[in-house]
Amino acid sequence: MSVFVQYLVNGLTIGSFYALVALGYTMIYGIIRLINFAHGDLFMVGAFAGWLVVAAGAGMHLPVAMQLLLALLVAMVVVGLLAMGMERVAYQPLLKSSRLAILITALGVSLALENGAMIAFGAGFDTYPANILPLSGFHLFGAQVGYVQVAMFGLAILLMAGLYLFVQFTPVGTAMRALSFDQDAARLMGINVEGVVLITFLLGGSLAAASGVMMGLYYTQINFMMGFLMGLRAFTAAVLGGIGNIPGAMVGGLLIGVLQSLSAGYISSQWQDVIVFAVLILVLVFKPTGLFGERVVERM
Repeated sequence: MSVFVQYLVNGLTIGSFYALVALGYTMIYGIIRLINFAHGDLFMVGAFAGWLVVAAGAGMHLPVAMQLLLALLVAMVVVGLLAMGMERVAYQPLLKSSRLAILITALGVSLALENGAMIAFGAGFDTYPANILPLSGFHLFGAQVGYVQVAMFGLAILLMAGLYLFVQFTPVGTAMRALSFDQDAARLMGINVEGVVLITFLLGGSLAAASGVMMGLYYTQINFMMGFLMGLRAFTAAVLGGIGNIPGAMVGGLLIGVLQSLSAGYISSQWQDVIVFAVLILVLVFKPTGLFGERVVERM
C-alpha cells in the first residue's frame, strides 16, 4: 500500500507540471486550431530563465524565498512575452494559410528555440542549486511526502484554477470562448481577435514557464532538449483529456503523470514513455475526442 501511495504522490507531482503545459496546447488549439509544437520549448526556456534568476539571486545573497519568487515571476513574464512575439512573427501571418504551412512553421520555431538554447547555454546539463529547497516532509499511509511536493502541487493547482476562473468569468475569457466558436462572428461583435489570440499565447507561455521553473527546482538538472519530451507528454495529456477542453487538460496531465510513475515503478522506467504514447494511440483510435469529449458549449 505504501509503495502505491508513494508512486501516486510522485505521479501527481509530475502530472501537475504536465497539466500546466497541456493547458497551453489546449487553449491555442481551441482558438486557432493549431497544435503548437514549439510550446514544449517554451517550457524549456522558462526553466533556463528561472535558473539564471536563481543564480543571480544567489550571487546577490538574496533570501531563498525571494530568489524562488523572482525566478517564477521573471520566467513567466519573459516566456509570456516570447510566446506573444512568436505568435506575432511566425503564426499570425499564416493564420489564413493552410494548416500544413503553419504546422511546419511551428516545427521550425521549435528547432530555432532548441538550437538557440544550445548555443546560449551549451549542450550539457545545467543545475539548479540542490540545497535550495527543504528535503523534509511527512508520512502518508507509509509513503514519504515532501513539503516541496505539496507546495509544487498546490501552486500548480492554484495556477490552473486561476486560469479556469479567468476564462470563465472575465471579459477577456468570454472573448476567448467566443473565438473558439466562430472568429468571424466574434469579430463582427467588436472583439479584437488578434489581441485575444495574443493574450492566449501570453497565458499559455506563462504557464509553461512556471512548469519549467518548478520542474527545474524539483529535478535540479535542465538542458536544451528537455522541452521536446515534455511537449510530447503534455500534448498526450491534452488529447487524453479532450483537446480544447481546459478541465480535461488538467485531468489529463495528472493522469499521464500517475500513469508514468506507476509504469516506471511496477514495470520499468524504460517502458514508461512507451506506455504513455501507447495510451495516446489508443485514445486517438477509440475516442479521438478524449476522455471528456471535446465540449461544444464550453470548450476553449
